[in-house]
Amino acid sequence: MLRIARAALYAAVPAECLLAVLLVSGIRPPAVLLAGAETAAALVFALEAAVAGRLYLAGRRAGAGRRAALSATLDALVPPVVRRLVVLEARGVAALVLFVARRGRPRVPPGAVAGPYAGEQAALQLVLAFALAVETVVVDLLLVSFGVPAAVRLPVLLIDAYGVLFALALVASCALRPHLVSRDELRVRYGEYLDLRVPRELIASAAVARSYDEKRVVAVEDGRLRVAVGSQTNVAVELSAPVTVVRPLGGRAEVTSVRFFAADPAAVVRALRPAPVP
Repeated sequence: MLRIARAALYAAVPAECLLAVLLVSGIRPPAVLLAGAETAAALVFALEAAVAGRLYLAGRRAGAGRRAALSATLDALVPPVVRRLVVLEARGVAALVLFVARRGRPRVPPGAVAGPYAGEQAALQLVLAFALAVETVVVDLLLVSFGVPAAVRLPVLLIDAYGVLFALALVASCALRPHLVSRDELRVRYGEYLDLRVPRELIASAAVARSYDEKRVVAVEDGRLRVAVGSQTNVAVELSAPVTVVRPLGGRAEVTSVRFFAADPAAVVRALRPAPVP
């Protein structure tokens, strides 16, 4: 029954989105089709509610609290990867709003040293956002010139506009969330997609070590985490014990070595090294 509920949910959501696009575009489907679609949506909603209720009650009977039972129900109905992607996208949009409100100034706790990294990639990302905006306008004009109906133009326009929003949100989130070195920990971050906290007592060594051939932005391999910007890393941190890193899509891994990029790697390394004893 759970499999049927998942399959029905995945089929109903795109169908309802398509129906909404048609109605907004001024295209009214036949009454029979519209009534059938709404009936199917109501049945899917009832099925989801029934399955969710059974899962929630089962969790409560097993001794779980209300929040834990609700969380387990959502985990069963909606895959964690889908929920994490939705949360990340929402955080990215919120970061864009906060970036405009704070005028691009990150929040750095008192006594902490920030290691910004966004400047190295901001120019390329802004150029990409501009190119996506131009593409959105050009594609829409072409579709209009060829007489493509609004039912097709509107989804394409929304997808292109979302691409522009995503690029701007990535710029904002990276600018607002620099690496941080505080008295208690090192935080290695990449926008809303990565936030690794390393306690200071686990840092065995820190040094400036430049690498220019990183293949991916976030990579975990053989116990080594690499967070690159512009295919570069310039700070290498070795740990005395493994820490758990949560990857952008929710996967977990143990790492004992961290490499990342900072605009001023020497300042980050100085902040990571213990102060000399008088």
